[in-house]
Amino acid sequence: MPKIDHGYYEKIIIYKLLTDETYLASVVDHVESRFFDDKNIACIINIITDFYQTRSQIPTTSEIKSYLTTDELKQQFKVVVGYLRDVADPDLNEDELYENTEVFLREKAVMKTLLSVSEDYAKERDHIDTSLVLDKFDKACGITLSVDKGFDLFNEVDRHIEELTQRDKTIPTTWPWLDEKLDGGLLEDGRALYVFAGETNIGKSIVLGNLAINLASQNKSVLLISLEMSEKIYTKRLTSSISSIPISELAANADDLRAQLISYKQGRDKARLLVKEFPPNTITANHLKGFIKKVVSSGIELDCIVLDYVNLLHSTMGNNSYERVKHATEKLRALSYEFECPIVTATQLNRQGYNEANPSLDTVSESIGLAATADAIFSLWQEEEDAELGVMRLGIMKNRFGPNFGSTVMRVDYNTLTVAEDPDAVSDDIMNDQAEDMLGLLSG
Repeated sequence: MPKIDHGYYEKIIIYKLLTDETYLASVVDHVESRFFDDKNIACIINIITDFYQTRSQIPTTSEIKSYLTTDELKQQFKVVVGYLRDVADPDLNEDELYENTEVFLREKAVMKTLLSVSEDYAKERDHIDTSLVLDKFDKACGITLSVDKGFDLFNEVDRHIEELTQRDKTIPTTWPWLDEKLDGGLLEDGRALYVFAGETNIGKSIVLGNLAINLASQNKSVLLISLEMSEKIYTKRLTSSISSIPISELAANADDLRAQLISYKQGRDKARLLVKEFPPNTITANHLKGFIKKVVSSGIELDCIVLDYVNLLHSTMGNNSYERVKHATEKLRALSYEFECPIVTATQLNRQGYNEANPSLDTVSESIGLAATADAIFSLWQEEEDAELGVMRLGIMKNRFGPNFGSTVMRVDYNTLTVAEDPDAVSDDIMNDQAEDMLGLLSG
């Protein structure tokens, strides 16, 4: 990371803000007058950002002068104009300019956050909201100015064709129907958030636990975060599923169980299934991030993170449940990018989705925010007598990786809490009323 002469770079930034609209558009959401020690520059920064937010363009000199309603403001602008002569046409290439600006803004944001937290602590030593503090620092450290122009489809044809022929690396869920819909399974390099949605007590935790086992069985390292059940209960459930020994009989089969677990580990040198409990609504996405970093720093390379479940994450952002869940979901997806592994979680259905066959996306709790963020959302439901038959249904509400139609049946052994797909119960009929109407229009 380059070292920045803050005093000099304040002048560079104000110069570019007044002369380069592309630069202004790229930084306007991050630049704040409080980041500038020179009060003359800070004042003009406020004028520029206020004007751009309203008019979406750089203010002209005459437009700036209309804001200079006092002699003090006029003098401050005069001083800034003098600065512009000092740094006119700075010898910086575009990459260097944006990199240095990013460093400047991030350093200033962190320093101002430190001062703010210190002041808050001095005022109320016994009432510091650590979650809010973490959110502030996360925002400060997260300032990023991307100069990557992206993928040029027509001028990078060879690269494009090569990537098309290379299938994304995936980790199979080992449920064939679901893997087919996901084009192989969960994205190995992350950048994806998967959500199972179902009503209360439908079996979301059973599905998440079995998925974690399925991944670990492929010599993968999985971190399972429980915000609902204790580590002891969760590990019992997982152990029962792995060993096929009913939960009620685990204690009586300790020797057999020990042998099975030792045998299970053989040939799976990398396999991990870490279970960590946090009380519900006490841990934020930032706290979760810190914990994951500790796990990774211990030498464990995570292949997947399973969170049971997203609605129980605490959020300091937002004034209602929709905003809080949306924020938590966005943070989770960001973590999949940062740690380069898929994240799988669950969510509740709202009352509209209860007892509904193959629930729709609008039945997901806080559906607007969550559905917009998640990459794939799977529905879990039971039809009449399904519970007695030991089955639940699995469908797709949203899928960025393939088709979002069809369903299958998952058979549940409630003695061992094991879930297995029924290969004879797949239904991929997409000829619903809407599809038929569309075909009718096309044929006409």
